[in-house]
Amino acid sequence: MTAVIYARYSCDSQREASIEGQLRECMAYAERQGIQILETYIDRALSAKTDNRPQFQKMIKDSAQKLFDIVLVWKLDRFARNRYDSAHYKNVLKKNSVKVLSATETISQGAEGILLESLLEGMAEYYSAELAEKVARGMHENALKSKFNGGTLTIGYKIDENRRYAINPETAPFVLECYKKYLEGMSIKQLVKVMNERGMRNTWGTEMTITTMTNVLKNRRYLGEYRYGDIVNKGEIPQIVPDKLFDDVQRAIAKNRRAPAKHKATEDYLLTSKLVCGNCGSLWVGEIGTSRNGAKHRYYKCINAKRKRGCSKKKGIKKELLEDLVLKQIMKIIMNDELIDKLADIAVEQQSKENVALPALRSNLKEINKSIDNIIKAIEDGIYTSSTKERLQELEKSRDETELLIAKEEIKKPFLSKEDVVSWFYELRKLNIESLSARKCLIDIFINSIVVYENELQILFNYRDGTETVPVEILTCSDIKSYFPPKSNYPNLVINGDTFGFLIFLELEKVL
Repeated sequence: MTAVIYARYSCDSQREASIEGQLRECMAYAERQGIQILETYIDRALSAKTDNRPQFQKMIKDSAQKLFDIVLVWKLDRFARNRYDSAHYKNVLKKNSVKVLSATETISQGAEGILLESLLEGMAEYYSAELAEKVARGMHENALKSKFNGGTLTIGYKIDENRRYAINPETAPFVLECYKKYLEGMSIKQLVKVMNERGMRNTWGTEMTITTMTNVLKNRRYLGEYRYGDIVNKGEIPQIVPDKLFDDVQRAIAKNRRAPAKHKATEDYLLTSKLVCGNCGSLWVGEIGTSRNGAKHRYYKCINAKRKRGCSKKKGIKKELLEDLVLKQIMKIIMNDELIDKLADIAVEQQSKENVALPALRSNLKEINKSIDNIIKAIEDGIYTSSTKERLQELEKSRDETELLIAKEEIKKPFLSKEDVVSWFYELRKLNIESLSARKCLIDIFINSIVVYENELQILFNYRDGTETVPVEILTCSDIKSYFPPKSNYPNLVINGDTFGFLIFLELEKVL
């Protein structure tokens, strides 16, 4: 039989067995029972009260491949401390012909075993709930006394021997100075730069960031307020920032939030780094122009022409028109069933190229099985000696070891079928291409580069020899959505490479 081990360490108990100890006992149990271990799944510092455990969920998903028969745990409470989750996921595993075994709790497979397992799960859930109540009660009592309850310590403070807040003389002056300088007109970004140069660090000892500085400028703890849940104790913490200064800074932050950003780009130029000038070979970048009536117009333009470095391609191309045109070409690919079918074949083929071990192992297994068949046939014909028996036993042992290695390789990197890839393309069809995130996603996946010539654009897609040539004149049309090139959909397309298949495979690994 084959098995995987699931181990978990929870930070809510100081007496929790170590991961190493759990693995050691599970391995020993598997050896005694003659069980082959394929893989281990480990969640560190994660509670079993929730099923939001990455490795646990991966194990449940992998069970659908039916590569293993058993999930081996040190104790049943490593699997779940919630009876609903335990029952639900055991049922999922059961449908995949997988059962859960405990390495240290002897539970029979009969009716009494069901009762004992339910009792152990109930005790684990009770223990977890009782512990949570005790912890919550203790933290509530700490809050009533304005004591530190754990978590990230606020910059400017330290914790004394009574677990109460005290001013840190090394960092508190930095905090007060940040408030004063912000009120004097320094931006948060400038503050971060200045304070990092001055040696100010966050609680973890790393450099300040815009997020950290923003939290510093809004933290009411500097007024001397202790807050925990619904509990608010005023005057229980040493005050670092005077009331008036704090209130003035909050008004300044609110005012600056409403003000237009000075340097922030109003929108993304999605084709930056994709556009190449066919005239001089430089990149095209985004720029904003203002007409006489004050209206803003956004373009892509050759960086050499923009900086007057000798490129004769003076005219830019309107941002919206160019991006819409490129998205339209991408959607033509996604909507082409025949092309999707071919690209899915490439992606499937690419997977076999990615794992060089599996083909070799499968070929070896084929040869072993062939040798076993030959020996069995010889035995049936009456040819049987002691050496024949030894050879057969060697081959059978080698076959079992090879099958185990194949299973381990398959569980490391699940194979995506052609149906998986096609389904992924169909999901892309549902994207709203008016959405900025969807437009970014599609351009990153499909577009390799776009070469801008004098009279045409050449769009190079992320598969070998996949190109689309579009007349530049179309970018002057008022309604780009009505444009369809008079040529066939893919005049220069030759799908015989693996580049795009490789990219599809990488994207699928992220979402499936």
